[in-house]
Amino acid sequence: MAEPYVLVLYYSRSGATATMAKQIARGIESAGMSARLRTVPPVSPDTEASLPAVPDTGAIYCSQEDLAQCAGLVLGSPTRFGNMAAPLKYFLDGTSDLWLSGALIDKPAAAFTSTGSLHGGQETTLLSMLLPLLHHGMVFAGLPYSEAALHHTRTGGTPYGASHWAGQNNSPLSDDEAALCQALGKRLASLAKKLS
Repeated sequence: MAEPYVLVLYYSRSGATATMAKQIARGIESAGMSARLRTVPPVSPDTEASLPAVPDTGAIYCSQEDLAQCAGLVLGSPTRFGNMAAPLKYFLDGTSDLWLSGALIDKPAAAFTSTGSLHGGQETTLLSMLLPLLHHGMVFAGLPYSEAALHHTRTGGTPYGASHWAGQNNSPLSDDEAALCQALGKRLASLAKKLS
């Protein structure tokens, strides 16, 4: 049997969400579980397949099998008008076979996001990612206030999941944001061990 892993599945356009995904993976692995980083291709109006099956750089594209076999899932997206980005939603819309088979029922899940403005819809984006996870029967986990950074962060960080305020200049993660990403990863790894 394959080693259990937590899938960190994200879409990133400017790199901030990808940076968060790597911090979350660090947290997962520090808790003694493997992290599998995967992304999704951009949505295109082309009617012909025009993108390579494997991206030139960064994480490879997620397969249905990556998702079906995970012990837990952390889902990430930049904010698009208070919602997850279309490429991630497009991927999730194609997971009805997993829904029908119940492949994700009782597995832990969490979400993370990055915004260009401080009040740019971080919490609504996290909640928008929660909806398909609940339909799949997953157990959603946020960040508890036992995480000290939630009390003093001046950038991103919510009890609904990890977040980042990139600003107009695509600022790097603050120390609090990085700590909360890692804490979310640790929490998902711990829950995945308990629920599997």
